Amino acid sequence: MAAPTPAASEPLLSARNLCAWYGAAQVLFEVSLSVGRGEVVALMGRNGAGKSSTLKALIGLLAQRRGQLSFMGHDISHAAPHAAARLGLGFVPEDRRIFTDLTVIDNLEVGRQPPRHWPDGSPAPVWTPQRLFKLFPNLGEMPQRLGGRMSGGEQQMLTVARTLMGNPLMLLLDEPSEGVAPVIVEQMVLMIHELKAQGVSILLSEQNMHFAELVADRAYVLEKGQIRFEGSMSELATRPDITRQYLGM
Repeated sequence: MAAPTPAASEPLLSARNLCAWYGAAQVLFEVSLSVGRGEVVALMGRNGAGKSSTLKALIGLLAQRRGQLSFMGHDISHAAPHAAARLGLGFVPEDRRIFTDLTVIDNLEVGRQPPRHWPDGSPAPVWTPQRLFKLFPNLGEMPQRLGGRMSGGEQQMLTVARTLMGNPLMLLLDEPSEGVAPVIVEQMVLMIHELKAQGVSILLSEQNMHFAELVADRAYVLEKGQIRFEGSMSELATRPDITRQYLGM
């Protein structure tokens, strides 16, 4: 039987009434969101608002979850992380998790997956080390450097590049601008624009309003595991009541 594919008007990823727990502690409360093909959506909020928990629940790293999750027309409500990844859902964790005893090029090869296709049958972007080195010039200058001998910002770039080697149709990107040098942040902005131009969707968790305004089309604002605002980035930028109350700006 052919795998189901979403209609052109359907979002690539959708979550309805998503709840999640760490043990007995509930951290997400009826979170509903969607991301379309080629769309960049920012999940915003203070530390502890539930941004990272939302991404982990979507990819399946929080086993204690409830709600309806769909990706590429597939029900992933109960899917394990590897099953979601095989469908083309990539995850870039905040804590990087590179292989410190492997070189840059070997880290990239670990992430390699076969080429993919969009629901309409057209080929999705295929990422190679050479193409990624153009996107991240810093990595291109150190292909044989061990991961453990890289700066934090370089490791962040390597984590993103390794995930892209899986040719994802959508990327869950956790706090890409946090704790890295401005030059790395600039490369992250360029990378997100390039992915968007290729039709790749991105859901990123972020606290930095300026960074989000540079890359995102829409935003959801979380507070205590609940969505308090959803709308365009331009609308959020004109809502000081929301940014003051939930983003501390």
